[in-house]
Amino acid sequence: MFTFVKVEKCTLKKRVMFLENSVNRDTATGWIEVITGSMFSGKTEELIRRLKRARFAGQRIEVFKPDIDTRYASEQVVSHDTRVIESIPAAHSSTVMLLTQFPEVVGIDEAQFFDMGIIQVCSQLANRGVRVIVAGLDMDYKGEPFGPVPGLLAIAEYVTKVHAICVRCGNLAHYSHRKNNSNQLVLLGETESYEPLCRTCFNKLSEANRSLS
Repeated sequence: MFTFVKVEKCTLKKRVMFLENSVNRDTATGWIEVITGSMFSGKTEELIRRLKRARFAGQRIEVFKPDIDTRYASEQVVSHDTRVIESIPAAHSSTVMLLTQFPEVVGIDEAQFFDMGIIQVCSQLANRGVRVIVAGLDMDYKGEPFGPVPGLLAIAEYVTKVHAICVRCGNLAHYSHRKNNSNQLVLLGETESYEPLCRTCFNKLSEANRSLS
């Protein structure tokens, strides 16, 4: 014996989930994505991955980095795991706006080293319909908000917080602890100068350093 069940039609409210590039192609709407976290957390790696996916899709991309960052190359963005993408070195945020040539996607690495004007530049690009992908440290070596990144986080439509692994205890890390005694705010370096720490290990080490000073 068969039982027939009448199914009433209903209207479902559509929900759009952000999966890197969820966009209505009928409108030229730009937006800002920020990838942030501590050193050695994979920020630049994720930036390069998104940019290469956009290029593979045939989108016009332009990539910028602060000209002071020459750790690996002067005209390339290079991740700690040696992933590479060509980039334009810029001394000032205004240079980014001047050098953009009708891109669909703009990538900006090491945003914390740019001046505060980079916030307005990213907003202007997004207002023009550009997808802006920014990577940068959210905190400096003292655990305080770093440069323009907090402002970028505030205006971004999408934020990705990535984490490293604490080298002291193995928990998730989001602090970039400086291993030398320099008190310069901007000090470029790699594993010889910095190590990722979790909150607990960072606080313990900071307290121990204060007691010695």
